[in-house]
Amino acid sequence: MKLKKFSRYLVFGIIVPVLVCQMAYAEPMALISENQIQDCAGRLVLVEKPFSRIISLYPAHTENLYFLGMEKKIIGVSRGDDYPEGVEKKTRYSVHDGPEKFLAARPDLILIRPMIDHGYSQLIRTLEQFGITVVSLQPADVHEMFIYWRILGRLTGKESQSQEMIEYFRQSADRIRSLVEGIDENKRKKVYFEAVHGKMKTFTPGSMPVFALKTAGGINVASGANSVRGTNIAYFGKERILSLADQIDVYLAQQGAMNNSTEEMIRNEPGFSVIKAVREGKIYLVDEKLVSRPTVRLISGMVRIGEILYPDIFDDDAKKMICDGLK
Repeated sequence: MKLKKFSRYLVFGIIVPVLVCQMAYAEPMALISENQIQDCAGRLVLVEKPFSRIISLYPAHTENLYFLGMEKKIIGVSRGDDYPEGVEKKTRYSVHDGPEKFLAARPDLILIRPMIDHGYSQLIRTLEQFGITVVSLQPADVHEMFIYWRILGRLTGKESQSQEMIEYFRQSADRIRSLVEGIDENKRKKVYFEAVHGKMKTFTPGSMPVFALKTAGGINVASGANSVRGTNIAYFGKERILSLADQIDVYLAQQGAMNNSTEEMIRNEPGFSVIKAVREGKIYLVDEKLVSRPTVRLISGMVRIGEILYPDIFDDDAKKMICDGLK
């Protein structure tokens, strides 16, 4: 899908290395050679020609494939896929389906992520025994996301388009940074970013949500949070949150399948009334699909956070500038 078709939805900059996975048990994803990649399970996949009958079992894979212009090559998606437009017409697949349903579709590539590899290993082994190529991918941060996009480009014969994705993302993030670079350090908003309300978890400093927050000019007050089992989710706890009560200008929470938090839930959490952001009504929810998935829509997540933190800066003209310069 062409960049300009996405620009109405969207609004970084990092050098792409060759290696990389999110889970502690995963292998580094890598572009091994001109026709070989390594996935998060350590599989070495030889790409003799672009794959053209693809089943995607992770919505981020699907979204990225659409962006690369591969929508016609996708023969199936997961039950959780709801974006972009048109994906609702695709055949739905689940790890709970028997291998027969997958085999009947004759895919040449099934894209998964590490949690499927480890949770449903028997299904994956069976599919591989029948000659289907399975590739497990999931980046942990933006640095790895670029490698992930390049691997998708290698698998589909869309390497130039994947590089365009990277440049698009870089340029967008640079434009966002240019909007906030003049804000005095002492006037930048200090933010607590909730990942899971029930267990008082936040995000690791290198995660995509925190990258989005920092790019949009925010300061992460939970920068010392420790990762949960090598993931992007971090332990923090209520006691540490309350110890920062007077510093938290804005309380952000991702909302979605991972966290069903509401403003009311946060506001009424015992003890939270002492938090500056809660007292002042500065509680905001952000769609987790915009901040936690390794897709170009992370740009939209940055813009949304920017609107929350600095509404006078992220006005309609600024958002138009972020999009229009990328067509």
